[in-house]
Amino acid sequence: MTKQRRAILEVLRSTDRHPDAYWIYETVRQKIPNISLGTIYRTLKVLCDAGLARELNYGDQLSRYDGNVSHHGHVTCLRCGRIADVRIPPDGDFTQVAEQDSGFQIKAFRVEFEGLCPECRSAEPDQPLNSGGGR
Repeated sequence: MTKQRRAILEVLRSTDRHPDAYWIYETVRQKIPNISLGTIYRTLKVLCDAGLARELNYGDQLSRYDGNVSHHGHVTCLRCGRIADVRIPPDGDFTQVAEQDSGFQIKAFRVEFEGLCPECRSAEPDQPLNSGGGR
């Protein structure tokens, strides 16, 4: 594990923000000023491929990253784009139901919810919803 990889992994594991690569870059640059954005992207791929981090891809938006690789789901705020972790009950056996319904052998799944975070719920009620994103 290189110094750069260790620093990026530490940043990912120290936050629950589910940051994008640029936020990670700006944060890691405080410790390693000469690191490049390209190094951040390459390292994130290596960390994800190794199972040490997870990429959260939401279509046309910037990928976000999660340093928590334990089994959990996510909820995304429809107004500000904030992402939070949510527990998945151990007795919720989605895999068995999916296999029975589809005939597929399920190797992995992810649980995604959408809603309004506490800050946005208390904001002005006529504020329009966006299609996700944000930090």
